[in-house]
Amino acid sequence: MPPKGSRFPVDAEGIALSSQPELRFLEGPQSRRFEFLRVFRIAWEFLQGFRTLHFVGPCVTVFGSARFKPDHDYYKLAQNAGATLAKAGFTVMTGGGPGIMEAANRGAKEAGGRSVGCNIRLPHEQQPNPYLDTTVTFDYFFVRKVMLVKYSYAFIVMPGGFGTLDELFETLTLIQTGKIHNFPIVLVGSEFWKPMMQFIREHLAQEGVISPGDLDLIFMTDSVEEAVEYVRDVGMRRFGLSYGPRAKRKWFLGE
Repeated sequence: MPPKGSRFPVDAEGIALSSQPELRFLEGPQSRRFEFLRVFRIAWEFLQGFRTLHFVGPCVTVFGSARFKPDHDYYKLAQNAGATLAKAGFTVMTGGGPGIMEAANRGAKEAGGRSVGCNIRLPHEQQPNPYLDTTVTFDYFFVRKVMLVKYSYAFIVMPGGFGTLDELFETLTLIQTGKIHNFPIVLVGSEFWKPMMQFIREHLAQEGVISPGDLDLIFMTDSVEEAVEYVRDVGMRRFGLSYGPRAKRKWFLGE
C-alpha cells in the first residue's frame, strides 16, 4: 500500500500503482537508499537481457499493437511476416505479448524458425504469448526497448498505437543521430500508415525539423514478401551483414 498521505494513485482493484518499479522510479526524487538499490535492480535487468539474448542469432524485430485478435487482417499479416522472416533465416523478436506480437511469433514458430519475446510486467500482468522459444520479462520499459533494438538487423512495424509509435520513432531517432546503423525500417500496411507519412512529408520535412533525407529511413509496403526482401537487401547486402555463426555458450559463466 502507498504510505499515509501519498499522492500515488491506485488502480480499479485498489492496487497501489506506486508498487510498479518503473512508475515509482520515475516519480521524482526518492530516498538515496531507494535510488542506490534501484541502480542495481536496473543493472540486473540489463544483465538478464544480455545473458538471455546473446545467443538468439540475427534478429528482425516486429513491432505492433497488442490489441488485434487472431481473426483480424493485421494479425494474419503479422503471422505471415513472422513465417516469411523465419524462412529467410531470421530470428523473429517481438515484445512477447498478444496481438501483433503473438502473430509474428506464431508465424515464425509454425514455420520452423526461432521465436523470441521481450515481455513487460504491467499492473494487470501481460503474459508471454505461447509461441516463444526464448523469453525474458522486464519491469522497465526502457530496458526492454534497448533489448528490442540491440539484437536486431531490421525493424518491421505493423499497425499499432502509442507503444508502437514510441518504438518506431525512438528507433528512427537512434538512426538519425547515428547511435545505431541505418538498419531497415519497414512499415507494413500502407492505408494505416499513409496519414502519418503524409504528416511527416508535408509538415516535418517542409518545416525543416527533419532533413529531406530522413524520409529515406522509412520504407512502406503492403507486401510481406517485399518487406522481407528489402530487409535482406538493405540489411545484408548494402551493409555487409551476414547470418554468421551463433555465439557459443561458456559453461564456466553458467550459460
